Amino acid sequence: MKFMKLGSKPDAFQADGKSIRYVSSELATDVIINVGEVKFYLHKFPLLSKSNRLQKLVSEANEENSEEVYMVDFPGGPKSFEICAKFCYGMTVTLNAYNVVAARCAAEYLEMTEDVDRSNLVFKIEVFLNSSIFRSWKDSIIVLQTTKPLLSWAEDLKIVGRCIDSVASKTSVDPANISWSYTYNRKLAETDKIVEEGMNYRVPRDWWVEDICELDIDLYKRVMIAVKSKGRMDGAVIGEALKTYAVRWLPDSVDALVSDEHALRNKSLVETIICLLPSDKGMGCSCSFLLKLLKVSILVGADYSLREDLVKRISLKLHEARIIDLLIPARSPQITIYDVELVQSVVNQFLMHEKCNWNLDVVEKNEKGSGKFILGHGSLLSVGRLIDGYLAEIAHDPNLNLCSFIDLSQSIPELARPIHDGLYKAIDIYLKEHPSLTKAERKRISGLMNVKKLTMEASMDAAQNELLPLRVVVQVLFFEQVRSAAGLRAANNHPSDASLSRTNLDEECDKTALAEEENCKPLGKHMSEIKVTEEFQKNGKLGKKNSKNSRSGVQLLPSRSRRIFDKLWSVGKGQHVENRSSETSGSSQSPTSIVPGDAKSVSSSRHRRHSIS
Repeated sequence: MKFMKLGSKPDAFQADGKSIRYVSSELATDVIINVGEVKFYLHKFPLLSKSNRLQKLVSEANEENSEEVYMVDFPGGPKSFEICAKFCYGMTVTLNAYNVVAARCAAEYLEMTEDVDRSNLVFKIEVFLNSSIFRSWKDSIIVLQTTKPLLSWAEDLKIVGRCIDSVASKTSVDPANISWSYTYNRKLAETDKIVEEGMNYRVPRDWWVEDICELDIDLYKRVMIAVKSKGRMDGAVIGEALKTYAVRWLPDSVDALVSDEHALRNKSLVETIICLLPSDKGMGCSCSFLLKLLKVSILVGADYSLREDLVKRISLKLHEARIIDLLIPARSPQITIYDVELVQSVVNQFLMHEKCNWNLDVVEKNEKGSGKFILGHGSLLSVGRLIDGYLAEIAHDPNLNLCSFIDLSQSIPELARPIHDGLYKAIDIYLKEHPSLTKAERKRISGLMNVKKLTMEASMDAAQNELLPLRVVVQVLFFEQVRSAAGLRAANNHPSDASLSRTNLDEECDKTALAEEENCKPLGKHMSEIKVTEEFQKNGKLGKKNSKNSRSGVQLLPSRSRRIFDKLWSVGKGQHVENRSSETSGSSQSPTSIVPGDAKSVSSSRHRRHSIS
């Protein structure tokens, strides 16, 4: 820390209790100066020779036949006056970053200028400020901190402005040219530790961010504005500085954040940080930090326009977000646990930006553009996975209505979900947590997923899921069987390359599915027959007349998926389809049943088409 010594005489100031200060001298004091609650018993001559204001005040006191002078509003109080008084007596006094502002303001108040005496206190302090304080990184920050109780004085004397300019200028220096100590308050990370290379040091780009966190929010804002105005600071470093300041001053607990004692301060802090965010389309801050800032801004009731600005910034980087970042608590009058509407608005903003860069509607209609789209727009795929994971989290909320779930799910373009496993998981959780859904509602939510885009593992799970509508289960089993058959046929047709890409395999699945459906009875009819059997089984109204159908239904319903799956697999593997009277009667048909009259022709056509047997 820089310092400056003034005067050479020994310090002769003494105290008598807390409210009296006097100079130990053979000469009797002839003036009493009251500064606040402290009385200073001093001599007129040394004081009046340096201070123009004291000359006026003492003259006024003499006219009133009084020896006392009162200075109630003295800047810096008794301590700063004592510094000025010692300087007048020529006593040794030390100026440093902690007391120089108060001394400068006091000297200005006492009018200790060059008009009164050469090399007066104002002049000497200005020399010290310009030659030492403003050239020192640490001292400039300390001086800024000490200006708070004397802000109006410090502003008028331009001490604040000069300090801010000094700090901002140093932050813009090339780290390779930094020769001063920058570890004032910084706790270096392992990757940021100083590495000595001969006589040089490798300095991290964000070396300054922790030091200025010690400043009050108003001064911090002015420093950051000055740093940004220099135009030489990278947006990522500014974003890191804002994040560090937020972590330093915002409380961790929600109760402390919204407490009446600190509510206004926290609101001001959050709004200031939002205003200071880099203007490079949000690239300077991580999406995680922006989302946390959005949570806090909602809790403290920050200005709505600032929150809207945050939403726009977040939408630009939504593909970098984590699921936990999106779990923003809902506020009254919302009854859900998390603010789903807010996430929906962020997703909508994200899609607006994506459509500006790429016409999603055209891409979805153009199959040839799909591959190019996936390669060039990984961000959309990331958002698809993110929202599916978010849906799985909010599906646990019993107060989440079906429309909100469906709307958020459908807001993601189809191409953002090449695999529907995540969506299936979310649907499964929602069905479990909302057992009161009607049959139509279950059908509606299940219709969100495309069974052809489920992996083998998800298909097996869905096939055994009792919560899914029966039609969906049949579709899952059917397409899994078709996919297997297509894979086997492709392996036989291409023995040198048994593995096909997913795209080619899906094409084979579609072709095989069409061929299978030509020779099978429509699924709708089978579904209706199965449902009728299910209803009779539940009501216990199976009569002797329908003993054959009853026998089939009893065996099919307890493990409907396994029975259907076995039949579908038997076709997929090229096995002969037979009517097993011990399990299913001729009048009760499963989704893979064959029209009795055409059983022989269909069986032979399937064997010929699959080339397996």
